[in-house]
Amino acid sequence: MSHNTFGHLFRVTTFGESHGPALGCVVDGCPPGIAITRDEIQAALDKRRPGQSRFTTQRREPDEVKILSGVMDREEGGLVTTGTPIALMIENVDQRSKDYSAISDRYRPGHADYAYDAKYGLRDPRGGGRSSARETAARVAAGAIARKVLDGVTIRGALVRIGPHEIDRDAWDWNIVGDNPFFCPDPGSVDTWTDYLDAVRKRGSSIGAVVEVVAEGVPVGLGAPIYAKLDQEIASAMMSINAVKGVEIGAGFASAELSGEENADEMIMGNDGVPRFLSNNSGGVLGGISTGQPVVVRFAVKPTSSILTPRRSVTRGGENVEVMTKGRHDPCVGIRAVPVGEAMLACVLADHLLRHRGQVGTDRSVFARSSEAIG
Repeated sequence: MSHNTFGHLFRVTTFGESHGPALGCVVDGCPPGIAITRDEIQAALDKRRPGQSRFTTQRREPDEVKILSGVMDREEGGLVTTGTPIALMIENVDQRSKDYSAISDRYRPGHADYAYDAKYGLRDPRGGGRSSARETAARVAAGAIARKVLDGVTIRGALVRIGPHEIDRDAWDWNIVGDNPFFCPDPGSVDTWTDYLDAVRKRGSSIGAVVEVVAEGVPVGLGAPIYAKLDQEIASAMMSINAVKGVEIGAGFASAELSGEENADEMIMGNDGVPRFLSNNSGGVLGGISTGQPVVVRFAVKPTSSILTPRRSVTRGGENVEVMTKGRHDPCVGIRAVPVGEAMLACVLADHLLRHRGQVGTDRSVFARSSEAIG
């Protein structure tokens, strides 16, 4: 078992550390003949790239991706996948390892420092090494490839909560998500979040957030009833993202407050002979299998552990100390988790699409059906 690989048929292995020379991934299992460009991968990385506003870490990384294998130039122009492993590399160019010299033997409260050291007998204090959120750049690159496998599927993410401030869902507008520094779908929340996060940032603190990712156009039938449930593996993928502490599908924890009548997604037969749902509390998955409705997942991201406020902790030698982390950190790491969540959902869906194809083929009529929520 590899601790750096996820997926079954569409498999992604990531490598690299926060302050190493480079990081990247190897994507194995991508079908051959899929047209792809470096610009498509770069566009995904640019969404996650640090230093784009005062609300994210000011580490200046261009995150320029290099495609090392798995594609070839066609005579008619353009790259196409060959069916062999696709290796992608992103160089680190703006490390400041000296920022971490003062805490080289001190465990940062809330960080992976202690657990990592207790398990392996060593740790990399420079940005967290392998446990750094910098590793997620490789996942975003892999997600760009997964999207090309998912023809006809649209995957979009948004930040729906920062600290105590939640969006107005009635004002949701996907068109503005890319026009503000928060990936916020509610125009009325942008100014509130700006003022709130400015105050958090100025006092050297941090705050948590909630991200929502929605996949539309997902075919009916992806997943399995027991140990390969689609929602199970989506939850696992989201929990693997740094700083994520909670995941819910559809109505999620709110379903505990619903009656059976309220929670059940009623169905009617459409004029096209395809069943349609009147609500989507299931989040697009029933019994571990996709229904054709939008797949909806939300995950909670904890506050960044590296803060300027002194916190009590211990040293590797067992001394009581106070820890104050210098360096460049996200006051709300949930902001840049939006494209990471999109990428992980894309990878899970691409993997399940290939597994479904291998089990039941592509000529079943149910495979092409896609029900839509009404209202």
